[in-house]
Amino acid sequence: MRIVADENIPLVDAFFGDLGEIRRLPGRAIDAAALADADLLLVRSVTRVDRALLAGSPVRFVGTCTIGTDHLDLDYFSEAGIAWSSAPGCNARGVVDYVLGSLLVLAEDEGVDPASRTYGVVGAGQVGGRLVEVLRGLGWRVRVCDPPRQAVEGGDYVDLRTILRECDAISLHTPLNAGGDHPTRHLLDAERLGQLRRGAWLVNASRGAVVDNRALRELLGQRTDLRVVLDVWEGEPLASVELARLCRIATPHIAGYSLDGKLRGTAQIYQAWCRFSGQAESIQLDELLPAAWLSELSLDGSCDPGWALATLCRAVYDPRRDDADFRRSLVGDDAQRRAAFDALRKHYPVRREIDGLRVRLAGEAPRLVDIVRALGAQLI
Repeated sequence: MRIVADENIPLVDAFFGDLGEIRRLPGRAIDAAALADADLLLVRSVTRVDRALLAGSPVRFVGTCTIGTDHLDLDYFSEAGIAWSSAPGCNARGVVDYVLGSLLVLAEDEGVDPASRTYGVVGAGQVGGRLVEVLRGLGWRVRVCDPPRQAVEGGDYVDLRTILRECDAISLHTPLNAGGDHPTRHLLDAERLGQLRRGAWLVNASRGAVVDNRALRELLGQRTDLRVVLDVWEGEPLASVELARLCRIATPHIAGYSLDGKLRGTAQIYQAWCRFSGQAESIQLDELLPAAWLSELSLDGSCDPGWALATLCRAVYDPRRDDADFRRSLVGDDAQRRAAFDALRKHYPVRREIDGLRVRLAGEAPRLVDIVRALGAQLI
């Protein structure tokens, strides 16, 4: 079997090496010629997989090691009889860690208790749903907007208008849908952006086009009260330098780039391939995960809960490092900045997840127990 894979997918050799010959390419360089004799295609979100790419090729299975599928032409797959799989939830924990870290930075900047804000989560799927659980576990006020889930489940959901009116911290976690019953392209357009509360925080770690980037840039030029965190951009890998300069935190689409999340994505696609091909799984992810650099922290029960929360989160991940790296890359012409964006993703440093951290508490500390459990860390 012949396999073409994005060079940034980890553990491809470990999971797929015994299945056939693997050709690794930059995701943006995978073209029809590269697939002329390929049976299996493994991609990430930067590769558009559609009729133009696959027509006439022998590819019979496409796996994307990502949560999102907006880069896949699923209608064409169905028409052509091509099987496919994504990796739902693979990097959800990493994105939650990113959002938590960003919220703590914003709270520190303004000298406010993060528990004093009202949080709006737009999109309650794999990522947004987990974020809601963490925020509510911390005891923070959360409103949730997810029209597709509301239509099926009912429940305590609110509409986007309510989020904009009542929430002073909003985090976006919707897929990118250009049409259908619930389109999300430019979900936050100029009109809705203008409805953000005074002093609001806005985080987008979903897809760049969920927010009208031009309208956001114009708004931030007028309203210095707003604080914005962007991990995703319209026109990636060419991000707006002007917009990035107006953001408090700006990063190159790495919110979910934890090592655990990336390895988990490869493992899920391997499992999907095994189901499709009818073969037994012979490799387990647990056998391949490296040891964490920081495996355990000890806290005294008398420590300040706010300090404990920030320490636990930042011990594992602090988004300010990625912000600094990205800002240093925003130089040169368009071609240089595109290349720099991809290079930051390709050479991303090792980052683990909070739920892999063990926390030892000394003394009676009910509030600290609540924090550790809300974060998903392991209490020992």
